[in-house]
Amino acid sequence: MELSWDCKENTTYLECVMIHKEKGPIEIMLKENECHCKFPDYSLHEGVTFMVKVNSIQRPIPETLVYTNSGGKGTAAQNFSCFIYNANFMNCTWAKGQAAPDDVQYFLYIRDLKYRRERECPHYLEDSGTHVGCHLEDLSGLAYYNYFLVNGTSQRTGIQFFDSILYWKKIEIYSPPNNISVHCNVSHCLIQWEKPVTRHNLSNREFKYQLDIQRLKNKEHSGNQLIEVSGNWENKYNFPSPEPRAKHTVKIRTSDARIQRWGSWSQPVEFGSDDPEASLVHIYMLVVLGTLVSALIIGCLLKRFLASRRLFPRIPHVKDKWNDNHPSDHQVIWEKFVSDPQKADNEEIVTVEEVTAVTAAPASV
Repeated sequence: MELSWDCKENTTYLECVMIHKEKGPIEIMLKENECHCKFPDYSLHEGVTFMVKVNSIQRPIPETLVYTNSGGKGTAAQNFSCFIYNANFMNCTWAKGQAAPDDVQYFLYIRDLKYRRERECPHYLEDSGTHVGCHLEDLSGLAYYNYFLVNGTSQRTGIQFFDSILYWKKIEIYSPPNNISVHCNVSHCLIQWEKPVTRHNLSNREFKYQLDIQRLKNKEHSGNQLIEVSGNWENKYNFPSPEPRAKHTVKIRTSDARIQRWGSWSQPVEFGSDDPEASLVHIYMLVVLGTLVSALIIGCLLKRFLASRRLFPRIPHVKDKWNDNHPSDHQVIWEKFVSDPQKADNEEIVTVEEVTAVTAAPASV
């Protein structure tokens, strides 16, 4: 916005001031002999006051300009809001002014503040013939900051305008995350996802997520399991869930990390089994069955072993009393042999003779 005036006198000091009802006084210092000043874009529907302070050689010259919103009070559109969704669509809505006549008609104009391109709403939403909203499917002309103006016409009275400057990041509602998956081991379930598609490409740290994990057959105990996860956590969360685990569902929604405005929930993704109690019963039955089978097998083997002992007994043999009681040694030293005096009487040796063999004489013919 530019404020200008006629310079008829030499000036030594110049200051422009805009008094805004929401922002307060906004001051701009200008160079000498400069007869205009530019203010950043602000909404003007509540009216503003401009002031120029000039120090001339003779006297200081203040000048004031009041900018008003002409038209009947209470006729402007109210409850104005816009939101971007699915990255490429935007809806703006407003309500009819309380004092607006029945034949009022509203029109929306949008101007990006970077290239100053302006366009009117291409698709109006109506209520009883009155425009009360706008739908845009092409957001290519929007910048980071955009100026929205809703003015009106009527045959009965003047209609006040409504304007607002909106930052796209404050009005975008993020879609749910993409490609949600769950992978479980014996103790945990790893939940992973991808960041959603947004109007502008953002890093992971620009997001935060909320997880809603529900146990299907016990929702009254799991309704408060809302878990917030920062985008810095690489879009994953380890959910403690030891086996056997009941069937769960997980839903995720997205918000800006600094501006908490949650989007819609994703479709639920299921993980776990339908009936963990039944799974435990199955496990117990398998353990009992395995124990019984093992006992039967051991019993059969033992019975077979005992039967084989009865069918094939050991063959008895003659007991070698000598070898059973003494070490096997065929050369016995007589002097070391001592008979048992308790088993027999001692024999008395009378004579000992050496006998030589007599050679037989040859037979005569």
